[in-house]
Amino acid sequence: MGSKNQTGQSSWSHKRNEGIPLDANLLKGIRVNRSAVERRTATMSQRRSIKKEWQAAWLLRAISCMDLTTLSGDDTPGNVSRLCAKARNPIRMDLLQQLDMEDANIHVAAVCVYHNMIKTAMDALQGSDIPIAAVSTGFPAGQITLDQKINEIELSVKAGAKEIDIVISRAHVLTSNWKALYEEVSLFRKSCGESHMKAILETGDLATLTNTAKASVVCMMAGSDFIKTSTGKASVNATLPVSLVMCRAIREFHEATGFKVGFKPAGGIQKAKQALDWLILMKEELGDDWLSPDLFRFGASSLLADIERQLEHFITGRYSASNRHPMA
Repeated sequence: MGSKNQTGQSSWSHKRNEGIPLDANLLKGIRVNRSAVERRTATMSQRRSIKKEWQAAWLLRAISCMDLTTLSGDDTPGNVSRLCAKARNPIRMDLLQQLDMEDANIHVAAVCVYHNMIKTAMDALQGSDIPIAAVSTGFPAGQITLDQKINEIELSVKAGAKEIDIVISRAHVLTSNWKALYEEVSLFRKSCGESHMKAILETGDLATLTNTAKASVVCMMAGSDFIKTSTGKASVNATLPVSLVMCRAIREFHEATGFKVGFKPAGGIQKAKQALDWLILMKEELGDDWLSPDLFRFGASSLLADIERQLEHFITGRYSASNRHPMA
């Protein structure tokens, strides 16, 4: 990942996506074959077997690509502060010592919170290089006015959030109003300023994989730094088929424009084995450049605890009880 300054703002290792004019003709040619996508993802984990020290290394990489998240109605300053402490030290020191990684400065990529918890997170992360990501634009449903959405973004940026996770208006996708979607996301990107923007599609609401592909392309045309599957609040969140469609849209956008756009699956990824599946997807579809926090993030809360348990199993040969691991 690119180096960061004292405020936690990443210098990023690639040129930022500046966006391009909306090209409606490009969208007309997008068609997704669901059966082919599902066949591809069904065999993905079967063709690669990651074991022992290689698995431990991949799981450590997963931690470095994690947006450690708390977005609950019962969030308190105490919970957020504890989450930030875990973000700074995601793996117990005794485990890192046995892995010979105690000096590797392993931490998560960002901490993701609601706007009203930004200051609490900033205080808890002071002195670290971990940025704060804030959800915005009426998260999770996005059912507020455009002016309210823009105001939310601007307030979070002013409060210190270096990354903004916006939600798109799903109605624009469902009615094929691509111009409205493009204009909306362009305004969000402008409001973010220097803060990087992740566009949440909420793919479980978009009805078809073709809609997901088109929405991905429009958001990238509008200047999104990342495209993200889900809020984590829907009945269907991140899936491998949806992720494959979005990754291929990213690859084609990069080939056409030269801009690298990041990808963030979120919601329902709770087990270390699932994290490996997504890392395999990124490596096979987008290459090693996308195996870094500049271009890949997990939206996660409980995932970290299972990764830590798997690392302890690698070291000791035994699975520990979940109460041995601090809040994750």
